[in-house]
Amino acid sequence: MRQLLGLHDDDTHGDLIIAIGAMHGNEPAGVHALRLLFDMLQKEPTRNPNFKFKGRLVGLIGNIQAFERRTRFIKKDLNRLLTVENIAEFRKYSPKSVAKHTPQYKTGSEDIESIAQDADTKIPEYLSFEDLEAIELIEAIEQQIEEYRPKRLIVLDLHTTSADGGIFSLVSNNPESRALAETLHAPVVLGMIGSVGGSTLHYFNEHITKLPTIAVAFEAGQHDDVYSTQRAVAWLVHVLRSVGSIAACDMENRHEILLKNYSLSLPKTVQFIGSHAIKVDDDFKMFGNFSNFQLVKKGDILAQDKHGFITAPQDCRVLMPLYQAQGSDGFFLVV
Repeated sequence: MRQLLGLHDDDTHGDLIIAIGAMHGNEPAGVHALRLLFDMLQKEPTRNPNFKFKGRLVGLIGNIQAFERRTRFIKKDLNRLLTVENIAEFRKYSPKSVAKHTPQYKTGSEDIESIAQDADTKIPEYLSFEDLEAIELIEAIEQQIEEYRPKRLIVLDLHTTSADGGIFSLVSNNPESRALAETLHAPVVLGMIGSVGGSTLHYFNEHITKLPTIAVAFEAGQHDDVYSTQRAVAWLVHVLRSVGSIAACDMENRHEILLKNYSLSLPKTVQFIGSHAIKVDDDFKMFGNFSNFQLVKKGDILAQDKHGFITAPQDCRVLMPLYQAQGSDGFFLVV
C-alpha cells in the first residue's frame, strides 16, 4: 500500500482510525504530524511500561504526486472527487484492475494520460491521475476495514490553510462527530459539509462503509507555519484519548498548550452561512490580509473578480480566505 505512512495496533481490538494527510499536496503538516505520532507510539512503551493501545491507527497520504511537488493538486482537487457517484465510476478503472491490463503501470507512478493511450488498457482518456488516486485511497481504506473488521470507523482528515489565523475542526452531520470535535481544544465549524461536495467528510458522511462512522477534519494553521505540525500532533493525541485508544494520562504532549493558546480568543462553535465559489476565468483576487475568524461588517469589501467587488452580505467572520493560486472556493463565511 503505497499511501501507508504507518500502522499501529495492539492485542486489544477496538476502533479503526484512519488518519489522512496531504489530501492537498501543499499541506505537508498532516503528513509530518502522522510520522511524528507513529514514532511517539513506538517509543511510548519504553517511557511508560503500562502503556496500552486499543484499536488500530492507520496513517495515509492522500495525493502523493501533489505532495511530492508541493502543489495543491496536479489536475483535479482530490478533496472534491470523493462522491459516491465518482467512486462507483472510478472503481471500474481502479489501479488493481488497470495493473492487470497494463504491466508497466505502477499505481500512481505513471502519467495517466500516457497509460490511457495504451491500446491494451481500457482507461478513458478523461480520467486524471487524481481520479485513480481517489479510488486507490478508498480501496486502501476498504482493505483495512476488511482486514481489521472493526465495529466503528473513525476518519480524520488533516489540513492547513493559505491564510493565517485560528485552528478549527470541521464535522460531519453525525452528532458523534460534533461531540468528538468539541473535546479537542479547537473551534468547531458546523454545517460546512454540504457546501464542499466530494470531500473526505462528505464521502464518509454517506455511511458507505455500513459501519458506524465518525468523520472529523482539522485545520492546523497556515501551510508554512512551523507550529502547524505540532498542533496537528496535539490534536491527534487528543483524538486517541477521546475515543479511548489510549489512556488520558498516556503520551505526554508538550504541544497541548499550543491548541489552548491558539483558541483562547476564538469562538467555541460557529455556523457556516455561505461561501464564494470561483470559476476558472473569474480572475478572483482576495483582498487585504484576512485571517481565519476575522470579523467583518456587512458591505465590507472582501475580494474582487471580473464582475467587480465582492462584499460581506452581513456581519460575520471570514474563514479560509484564498491566498494561493489553486482552489475553487474564494472564502467561507461563518457566524
